[in-house]
Amino acid sequence: MKILVVVDMQNDFVSGALGTAEAKDIVPCVVGRVVDGINQGETVLFTRDTHEENYLDTQEGKKLPVPHCIRGTEGWEIIDQLTEYTVDRTVVDKPTFGSRELGRILAAEQEPVEKITFIGLCTDICVISNALLAKAFLPEAEIAVDAVCCAGVTPESHRNALAAMQVCQITVENG
Repeated sequence: MKILVVVDMQNDFVSGALGTAEAKDIVPCVVGRVVDGINQGETVLFTRDTHEENYLDTQEGKKLPVPHCIRGTEGWEIIDQLTEYTVDRTVVDKPTFGSRELGRILAAEQEPVEKITFIGLCTDICVISNALLAKAFLPEAEIAVDAVCCAGVTPESHRNALAAMQVCQITVENG
């Protein structure tokens, strides 16, 4: 079984409070990869960064005092270009960078998991966190990240995260 995990492709990370040009640039690639994954029979899962109204009172909010991905807001929503692909698919709301729930879902698959590929935002925060969690939950599955379908907070931090994942035996693909 092959799984594609689309990490935090939400309005606030693409065009909203924490949006970047690099995030906007990967949208067509991400949409294309999702369509390809569906056509190839991959199980496609989505994550959604999810904060509550008290975000600024949380540890993350104190270190990154930019309200974003507040549950129920437009910024929290997955970008319009991907919305249709979330229908009848698992969307994991995660209150922090890495999702233990996602790890449990991946580990609970009935079929043996051959490969899990991660795409989305941000390479250097949530993509790396979830890829490493997947590696911990399924150490014998190939864990991969498609670098051209990811963007970091900065291009440099994107490259640094890819290098860190390679050292942790995560395959870095380029499209």
